[in-house]
Amino acid sequence: MPAWGSPTSSAGTVPRVATSLPAGDVLLSWGLAGWRAGMSPSPSLRWPRSSGLPSVSGSIWKRSSSWMGATGFRSCRGAAWRCPCWRRSCPVYGCPRRCPVSCSGSRAARRRTPAQKLRDELQRLLGESWSEELECDVPRAWQRHGDLVLLSEDSFRAAAWEKLGPVLWETVTSALGAQRLARRGRVLPDGMRSPSVTLLLGQDGWVEHVDNGIRYTFDVTKCMFSPGNITEKLRVASLPCSGEVLVDLYAGIGYFTLPYLVHAGAAFAHACEWNGHAVEALRRNLVLNGVQDRCRVHHRDSRQLELRDVADRVNLGLIPSSEEGWPTACRVLKNTGGVLHIHHNVEALPTSAPLQTQVLQAEHKSPEGAGNNGEAPHPTEDGGKETLGARIRPEWQKWAEATASRIRGLLAELRGQQWRTNILHIEAVKSYAPHVHHLVLDLECRPTLPT
Repeated sequence: MPAWGSPTSSAGTVPRVATSLPAGDVLLSWGLAGWRAGMSPSPSLRWPRSSGLPSVSGSIWKRSSSWMGATGFRSCRGAAWRCPCWRRSCPVYGCPRRCPVSCSGSRAARRRTPAQKLRDELQRLLGESWSEELECDVPRAWQRHGDLVLLSEDSFRAAAWEKLGPVLWETVTSALGAQRLARRGRVLPDGMRSPSVTLLLGQDGWVEHVDNGIRYTFDVTKCMFSPGNITEKLRVASLPCSGEVLVDLYAGIGYFTLPYLVHAGAAFAHACEWNGHAVEALRRNLVLNGVQDRCRVHHRDSRQLELRDVADRVNLGLIPSSEEGWPTACRVLKNTGGVLHIHHNVEALPTSAPLQTQVLQAEHKSPEGAGNNGEAPHPTEDGGKETLGARIRPEWQKWAEATASRIRGLLAELRGQQWRTNILHIEAVKSYAPHVHHLVLDLECRPTLPT
């Protein structure tokens, strides 16, 4: 054992290593040997925090407060040993460049967010080729669906990434703790809001997502899934629908059909959807949640739906506007009437209302932003008990009244008698752009009784 490894003196100092024997080499040679032999730290090898050992360059290695690896040293105040991880610094493992973080066992490493870990892994992969341009191209937010991570469309667009080939996607997937990787593009203008998603790593895009105890399975390369609608799903799940019949004119994969059946207590649902990929997912989801016997799937354009006089509630969950489905909604309502849930995107200018009317339920939610861990969080349900008049903007009220008037006219035309409409609630789901909000109008429709 070298002289520096002997017990400390009464003064608590560490004897200096002979000048003919580089201190760093001795330290790491002993450390590797001890590590390979599975040695534990000796009680006799105790150094005060204020003392240290000189390295090759004369810098000082400080002992860590906990036993790190085999040496117990993890930080360097000099230029020779740049990597704070002793395994990368040693002559056997080497350290080709400056390591950006502490070794994996340190507290600093454990505090790294997934976004930081992804950046660090890519920086290590690229080495000297790393640049600020590439760092700006690394995603800081994504969606996670089980073992699949869905990247945003503006991720990894620089030409330098293409040269890495499959190793890039393997590194990204590993850094994010996933098994499969995909990147979304712009929504296709095909009338079905079909996604343009490329599978980067993996065999298929089928995933499973759980919201409020409801299981959704879908193919991310063929179907859309909006986590920003979670607040409306939660609200739908709490509606008193026991014994009622629902007609969902834009069912998709069952975003709202399933909450009505699973939680709200609807007796039966008619789910209309014209996208074949969404219909396949919808049928699977009905089985997954054990409600397939209480739902009939109509694979067709909702405007051609032949149902009449069956619905206590009609869900019109299409944006930016569900107006084309209003005539169908009026036809499927029971003769005794019911409730329409009408979705629409409404624009409200910021200067059009006094400050006290600008307190919005939607502004208390994060539409689809990124949290500290890089994953897009779901908006949280607003627990406020404000009255309707204290939350809405004048444009919202104006749109709701105009919609109620249009629906009254359609009902009178289709039913041959006068109907009355009552605005029950205006729900702000989320914002899509500055001053543009996704709203849901709960509109009660009843026939006018003869006097």
